[in-house]
Formats: sequence, C-alpha cells, structure tokens
Amino acid sequence: MDMWWKGAVTYQVYPRSFQDSNGDGVGDLKGITARLPYLADLGVDAVWLSPFFRSPMRDMGYDVSDYTDVDPVFGTLKDFDALVARAHGLGLKIVIDQVLSHSSDQHPFFAESRASRTGPRADWYVWADPRPDGTPPCNWLSVFGGPAFTWDGRRRQFYLHNFLTSQPDFNYHNPAVQDWALSVLRFWLDRGVDGFRFDTVNYFFHDPQFRDNPADHRVKDEPETSPYGMQYHLYDKNRPENLAWLVRLRGLLDEYGAASVGEVGESHHAIEMMGDYSAPGRLHQCYSFEMLGKKFSAAVFRDRIEGFFKGAPKGWPMWAFSNHDVSRHVSRWAAFGADPEALAKQAAALLLSFEGSVCLWQGEELGQTDTELSFEELTDPQGIAFWPAPVGRDNTRTPMVWEDGPQGGFTAGTPWLPVKPPQLARNVAGQAGRAGSVLEFYRAMLAFRRATPALRHGRTQVLDTPEPVLAFQRGQGPGAVLCLFNLSPKAVALAFDAPLTPAGPVLAATLAKGVLTLGPNAAVFLPLP
Repeated sequence: MDMWWKGAVTYQVYPRSFQDSNGDGVGDLKGITARLPYLADLGVDAVWLSPFFRSPMRDMGYDVSDYTDVDPVFGTLKDFDALVARAHGLGLKIVIDQVLSHSSDQHPFFAESRASRTGPRADWYVWADPRPDGTPPCNWLSVFGGPAFTWDGRRRQFYLHNFLTSQPDFNYHNPAVQDWALSVLRFWLDRGVDGFRFDTVNYFFHDPQFRDNPADHRVKDEPETSPYGMQYHLYDKNRPENLAWLVRLRGLLDEYGAASVGEVGESHHAIEMMGDYSAPGRLHQCYSFEMLGKKFSAAVFRDRIEGFFKGAPKGWPMWAFSNHDVSRHVSRWAAFGADPEALAKQAAALLLSFEGSVCLWQGEELGQTDTELSFEELTDPQGIAFWPAPVGRDNTRTPMVWEDGPQGGFTAGTPWLPVKPPQLARNVAGQAGRAGSVLEFYRAMLAFRRATPALRHGRTQVLDTPEPVLAFQRGQGPGAVLCLFNLSPKAVALAFDAPLTPAGPVLAATLAKGVLTLGPNAAVFLPLP
C-alpha cells in the first residue's frame, strides 16, 4: 500500500468558510476548487473536507440526511468530482469527513425506525424502554447538554443521541447498519477519494444493558461548565466492540489503498486509545484533543509524544493544535507568546517537527485568531446552549481571509459568520511574499519538513531539559536533527559549545561565546553528525 499518509501534512478545509463562488455568503465546492493551487503552493500533502453532504444544518453538516449526495448549498456531485480531479492534478490527496455514528433525524432511515417497532429498520437506531418511573433507562448525558435520551411518542420509547436531539445514534450492534456504512464509504471511494476522517470514532457502540456511567473519578473543585464532563464514560462510548468494527473498516480501505484517521473524543486515556485504535489492522492513524487544550509547556508536549510511542509503538498519531471544534491556538495560548506572530510561528515550528502526521486548520498559517462574537451572531448549538462560556465553536469557524477588502475576499455577499477587523488584518494577500510573515514561515517549515526525512519518518528521542525549554532529536545518524524551543515570552540562555549551523528555519536564536540564547518563542533546528 502507498504509505503517503505516514508523516504527511493534511490541511483541514471547512467548506462553509473557505471560499464562496456564488455570492450567497456560504463557501462551496467550486470555491474550494478555485483555491486548491494556494494549498498546493503552501506545501501540504492532503486536504480534509469537513461535511458537505445533504443536511438540515442543525449542526452545520454533522447531521447528515443523505450520505451519498452533496447539499445544494455546497454544489453538486459533479462539482465534487471536479474538485477531486483538480486536487489530484495538483498532487493533493482528498480526505473527506464521515459522520457515521449518528444521522440527522431527517434521514429517511430514522423516519422508518421511529414509525414501528417491527419494521425493517426498527432496530437501526438505539431505542430503549423507560424505567418504571418514566425516566430514561440510564444516566447518560448529551455532549450538547441534558440527557442523551429523548422520548418518541410514536414508538413509546426513548432514542439515544450523544449530541443534539436531532442527531439520533445508529445501532452498530445491528450488522445491517455496519454493511450500510461500508456501502457509503464504497460510494465515495469509487469517486476517487483518497481517505476518510471518521468523526467521533469511539462513539459507534453503546452498552446494550444501558448501565449507568460512574462519576468522573478525578477530583474537581467546582462543577464543569457542561455536566457531560462530570461522568466517566464507560458505557455510552469507548466500548470494546469498536475494535472489531475498525477491522471491518480497514478491510474495505485496504481494497482501495485508501487511508483513514479517527477522531478520539475522550478525556480519559485518550493517548492510549489513539494507539489502540491505530494498531495494525485498524485505522491508519488517530488524533485526540490532547494538544487542543490550554496547556502549553515542555512537559505537556514531551508527555504526549513519549506517552504515545511508548504505549503504542505500532500505532500512528496525527497531531493538531487547532480545528473546527476548539478555540484557535494563537488565542488559546496567548499568555505564552511574546506577541501573536511570534507564537504563531513557533507553533508551526513545533507542530511540523513532531513525529507522526500533522493536521493544519484553515487560517492558522496566517496566525489567525478567534473572532469575538455576540450572542446574536452565533449559529453553533453548543455555543448557544452554554452561553456565555464556553463561547462555542463559531469563533474559530469564521471565513478564511484572502485579502484586505470587503468580506476578506471570501464572498461578494453577506457571510454566514462575520469577518471582523482583527481577522481581516491577517489575510493571505498581505502576507504572501512578505519576508517574516507567518504565512511565509509556514511555507518554509512545510518545505523543510518535506525535504528532511528525519522530520517525516525519524524516531524521537526527547532530551531532559528544564522548563520552558523543549528539546528532542529526530532520527539517528547522518541526517538527524536536534530541535530546540523556548516555550515562553522571555529569553533563555544555554551553554552550547557546538557551532550554530541551522538545518532549517530559525526563530530568535543566537550563539555567542559558547552561549545559545533562545529568545522569546524561539525555535532552532540543528544538524547532528
């Protein structure tokens, strides 16, 4: 099999927010196709498209009503085929989201399932009888707030939804559901896609006994913003049956030579689960939210990387600092940066030197920051439900900014989320070709990673350095690279008796009289003999 994915860099595109081609204020497939040369020039290997399937858009496409068609707001299947052909012509792989653990309640299958307890799709979704007192069968909670069960008067049963009430969960204990899911993948593989990103990959199976989740065993000083985080999710997800299903998925992918990445949404043992799910014969790679939080220290990065490869030497991770579900890292880690541009460039140097595959979130190559939104501007159900904190996900999903002009060059109409001045200031046209810009630093780092086998495939040896210095070696022997970072806004001095002959881009590092000074948010890559 072609191992293109191993060590590759994937760029996540959120179709609603990348480029609008028809002036309706919403990004679309034709717009993405027109911008593919930008991504090829940036130097990434693959493009991940968030959902573009038919959907009532209650959760912005993560509630699918037809898995084998394009929602009209994004275009047509013909537009999708043209996008794939253009990407392949530019040397880019196309990876598409698959949201298979749940559907929209507008999907015809759910209409059939709720209509009767004896119909052909009666058990395609997760149904449960009430307890004698009329309450749900157990204490499971929805990620978006409230119980994970909603009463349906037609069946006189509860149905399970780990997210919105309009996102009922499929019953993967039913082999027919698994067969159908594989047929969906085959449909897109036959259209030429190179792989899939599997949403909520640890949510496919539930405990059929509906046992109560225990309380989270970790001591908390105060309640979580969302009660969901107060449970230890042993029974509503993370079930052992997931592993056999991943083997079935891998079997189909291997038929086509396609790649896969799974999203592990879990706060307990996520690194171990990433390794388990990406073990030989299962998914090719996994990512979790372990680097998508507020912690920014040498210990955090050292522990995540060492922890993965020690615990799962045969697994493979995909690392990311931001995505469509979390606050942008330049905003999230602002306290650790001398200034936003310095932090943005250091983040690129860090992420693109890690062992594993890498995923970039659209706009991060510009040093883009979160957009401050009022309640009236929100569209995200999570943000609306938990206002005012957390704000939700709209602040990271605002449109891509291509130029310093009306709506940032994203649309000729009114954008679905606003483009505000702080984001408008960080645009592609203003940074392209400008020495020292965040965009040009990303291009340099991507070229350095691509040209340096040790950064794509070399093993990691982490060195014992005090905070805030992170140091590790990638690879062994000729071609090995020493990676040094100062994860603070204050300079750090190190005794250093070797000549400073950088192997790649340098950020705020100087050597004089045997002292290596790592300035604020410094990064330097040194060749090893």
